[in-house]
Amino acid sequence: MNAPLTPERFTETRSTCCYCGTGCGVIIQSAGERIVGVAGDPTHPANFGRLCTKGNTLHLAAVRTGRATAPMLRETRGQPRRAVGWEQALDTAAERFAAIIDEHGPDAVGFYVSGQLLTEDYYVFNKLARALIGTNNIDSNSRLCMSSAVAAYKATLGSDAVPCSYEDFDHADLMLITGANPAFAHPILFRRIEAARAANPELKLIVVDPRRTDTAAEADLHLAITPGSDVLLYSAMLNVMLAEGLVDHAFITVHTTGFHALRRQIADSTPQAVAVACGVSSEDIITAARWFGQAKAPLSFWCQGLNQSIHGTANGAALIHLHLATGTIGKPGMGPFSLTGQPNAMGGREAGAMANLLPGHRNLANANDRAELACLWGIPALPVQPGATAVELFDAVHEGRIKAIWIACTNPVQSMPDLDRVREALAKAEFVVVQDAWADTETAALADLLLPAATWGEKEGTVTNSERRISRVRAAVPPPGEARQDWRIARDFALALGGKIGAKAEAEALFAFATSADVYAEHVVTTVGRDLDIGGLSHTALDRLGPQQWPFQANASAGTPRLYADHRFAHADGKARFIALETTLTAEAPDADYPFRLVTGRLRDQWHGMSRTGRIPRLYAHEPEPNVRLHPSDMEKHGWTVDTLLRLSSARNSIVLPVAASEDVRPGQAFVAMHWGRRSLSHDGVNALTVSAFDPISKQPELKHAAVRIEAADLPWRLTALRSAGDGGDAAEIALAWRAKLEPLLGEFAFAALTLDGRERPLVALRIASREPFAADRVEAIASAVDLPEAGNLGYHDRARHVTKRARIDDSRLTGVLLAGEDIAAPWLRAALRDGIAIDVLRRWIFAPRATPPVATAAPRRVVCNCFDVSADAIATEIRAGQTLPQIQEKLKCGTSCGSCLTEVRRMLSASQKH
Repeated sequence: MNAPLTPERFTETRSTCCYCGTGCGVIIQSAGERIVGVAGDPTHPANFGRLCTKGNTLHLAAVRTGRATAPMLRETRGQPRRAVGWEQALDTAAERFAAIIDEHGPDAVGFYVSGQLLTEDYYVFNKLARALIGTNNIDSNSRLCMSSAVAAYKATLGSDAVPCSYEDFDHADLMLITGANPAFAHPILFRRIEAARAANPELKLIVVDPRRTDTAAEADLHLAITPGSDVLLYSAMLNVMLAEGLVDHAFITVHTTGFHALRRQIADSTPQAVAVACGVSSEDIITAARWFGQAKAPLSFWCQGLNQSIHGTANGAALIHLHLATGTIGKPGMGPFSLTGQPNAMGGREAGAMANLLPGHRNLANANDRAELACLWGIPALPVQPGATAVELFDAVHEGRIKAIWIACTNPVQSMPDLDRVREALAKAEFVVVQDAWADTETAALADLLLPAATWGEKEGTVTNSERRISRVRAAVPPPGEARQDWRIARDFALALGGKIGAKAEAEALFAFATSADVYAEHVVTTVGRDLDIGGLSHTALDRLGPQQWPFQANASAGTPRLYADHRFAHADGKARFIALETTLTAEAPDADYPFRLVTGRLRDQWHGMSRTGRIPRLYAHEPEPNVRLHPSDMEKHGWTVDTLLRLSSARNSIVLPVAASEDVRPGQAFVAMHWGRRSLSHDGVNALTVSAFDPISKQPELKHAAVRIEAADLPWRLTALRSAGDGGDAAEIALAWRAKLEPLLGEFAFAALTLDGRERPLVALRIASREPFAADRVEAIASAVDLPEAGNLGYHDRARHVTKRARIDDSRLTGVLLAGEDIAAPWLRAALRDGIAIDVLRRWIFAPRATPPVATAAPRRVVCNCFDVSADAIATEIRAGQTLPQIQEKLKCGTSCGSCLTEVRRMLSASQKH
C-alpha cells in the first residue's frame, strides 16, 4: 500500500476553478503526473479559500476514465473511428474545410465554442474564423446562458460591463435575487450573502423565482411568479415607486434618456392589473417595490431565469430600470449584477467570440469597429455578413447552408434545446469536428474527427469571473496521451488550413503564437482604449499582482472595483437609457393538450452536462437519480406515488422519469434538472422537450420553461443491476464499460437510468423499466453487459413470473446484484453494497422478495452534507433530540466546510418547529 501523501510529497499550483463564474481560486496538489488533491486559495479575493462541493472534489474528476487521448478519425460515415496522428488529423480537417470553402464560400463552415475555454483559446478561434477563413459563423455556448444579460447591459448602460463587485455584498441594505438560485449554482457567493445578512440584520432579501428554491427559502419576501412574467413584475414595481415618490427624478433627468416613453408604456401595469398574470399578490408586489425604492443601496442579481427567455433582454432591462429610476448604481453596495454561469463566459465576450461581437467589446455591425480590428490584425477587411448564433448555427447545419462545423469544449447534443433537431443536423453535416477533453459525451459520439484537448489542471491561460476579475489558470500536470491545449489546436489547424487555401504566409503571420502568454499579449492590445482596457496586464503582471478587475490601464496600480461612479455611462452621450419592454409571457403557454408548466434548473452538486461532475460517485449522494418533481396535490389528484414512472411530452418529444413529491413547485408546475442526458438516461433528458424559440435581440433560447403533458408510463416490468467498484475503485469506469455494452440495446428501453453512488466503496446502478417482460435471452444479454452472467454467480430464476436474480460475491462481500422482474429489495441491497456488508449477514436474504433490510445499517440514505457525508436521517435524529443548529454542526460537522448544505439543514429545523 502506498504511504499517504504529505505536503512534502506533492507540488502545489495556484489556479482557478473550472465550474461557475464565481471564479474561485484553487490550489492544485499534484504528485508526479497525477492531481491528488485540491484546496481553496485563501489569498484569492473571489473565495478567500472557500470551495463548494463541486470545487472541493475537482481532484476526483481529474481521471483518465472517458478521456480523449488521441485524434480519432472516421473516414466514412457509419464506420468506426480510428486513431491517427496529429499531422494527419489536422491535414484531413484542413482539406475538408478548404474544399467546402472553395466550393460554397467561407460561410459554409462554422465554429461553436464554449464558456469553459480560456480567453486565449477563445481569441485564437475567433481570429481563425474571422481573419483567416472570413466568416462570422462563430458562436459560443455562452449564447445559451449570458447573451440576454449582454444585450440588456448594452441597451441600457451602453456596454457589456457588470458594474458591481463582490465587495458590494458587504455594503448593500437590500438584495433582490431573481431568476437565480445561488445557494445551488453559486454557493460561495451565497455564503457571502449569508455573511452580509449576519453582519447587518436590517438587510432585506427578496427572491423572485417560480420555485421555492433553497435561495428562496432564505428570503424575507419570496415572489413565486408565473414563469415568463418578469417584465410585468418589474414594470409594476416601477409603477408603485413612481406613485409613491420613490424615484430620483434629478438623476433621471441628468443621467438618462427614454424615461417618459417607458413611463407611458407601463402606466397600466399596476400591481392590481398584473397580479393575476404574475401569480403573486398585489400586496407583495407593492412591498417589494417599497423595499427597493426605500433602500439606500439595493443590489440585484440575476442569472438564467431571466436570461433564458424569448424576452430575456427585456427581463434584464426591466430590472436595470429599477436602478436607473432610483439612481442606485455606481456606488458601494448597489447596482445590477448578472451572475455568470460558466467560468469564462465573460472572457469570451471580451475576446469577441460570439457571432455579433468582435474583440475588445467591438460591435460587428459598426464599420469603424471592423476597420479598427482589421488594422490591428493586419488584414484588408473583416467579413460583414452577420454570423449565425447558436440555434441559428445548428439550423443552418440542418438546412445544409453550413456544411462543416467545429465544436470545441461543449456538448450541444445535451445542452441545446430541441435535441432531435440538433442530432439530425450533425448527422446531415458533411464534416463534424469535436475538440474535447472527454471522448464519451453525447456530441463526441457524432464526430467525424475527435481531437483530444487538455482540461482543468493541464492548461495555461486566463479566465474572467462575474465581477470582471481576471485570474490566471495554471497547469499542474501534463495532459494525458496526445491531448493538447485548445489554443494550440486552433493555431495548428489555422496553419494547416492556410496552406490549403493559398494563404500560407498570411496564416503564419496571423498565428505566430508560441505560448499562451503570446496570445494574451495580443488580446490585451485589442482592448486598449476600450471600456475594458487591460493595457496594464499580462501573464507576468497577473502572476505578480494576483487576480485583477478590468479596466486596468497601462499606468494603473490596481483594478477597478465598480463602474459608473461618475454616473457617466457608455452610450455616446454619456447617458443611460430606459428602453421599451416586450411583455409577452412565454414562447409556449400551457393549454388543454399540454397543461403543465415545465421549469428547468440546476442541482446543488452537479454541473452542466455532468461530463466532469458525473464521474464522481459522492456527488450523486444529494440527488441520486434524475426525476421530475411535482406538487403533492398534483400527484394525489392523478393517483401517482413517489417513484411512479411518468411520461412527459411536449410538442417536440417525450421522455420518461420517476416522480418525486416537492412543495417547492406550485400546483400545475413540474421541475426537471438540466444535467441529465444520454450518458445517464436512455433518452436525451429535459432538453428533448424544450423549445428553440429565442429572444430576437440576444438570440438566447428559452431553455427555462415549456408546456408539457404528464401521464403515467405503463412500464410495470423492472430490472435493477448494481455493481460495487470496491474500496476506492473507479465506478465511472464500470459505468463507461456498461454504457458501451448496453448501447445496442438502449432503443428497447422505454426508461433506463445509469448512475453512481457511494463514497469509500463507490458503485454503479442501472434501472430499466419496460411495458413487457424481457425474454430470457435479452435478460442474459443485459446480465452479461453488467458483468453478472449466469456462470460464476449465484442465481435464482422463476420462469413463470419472468424473474431472474443474480449475485456476485468477491472476498466474502456482496459486490454485484441483478434483479429482473422483481426489484423491491433493490434499495437495501444498494445500501449493502455501498456499505460493504459481509455476505454472511446477507446470504439468506439476497433473493428474498422483501423490502425490509436484514441489517439496520443497510437502508436507503440521502446525503445532505457531502463534505462530511452526513445523511438526512442523521440530521433528523439530532433535530428530534432538540439540538440547535450550532449543536448539530458541532457534532456532525455539516455546513462547517463549504456550507452548501446549510440552507437545507435550516429548512429541516424550521419544518420540525412547525410540526
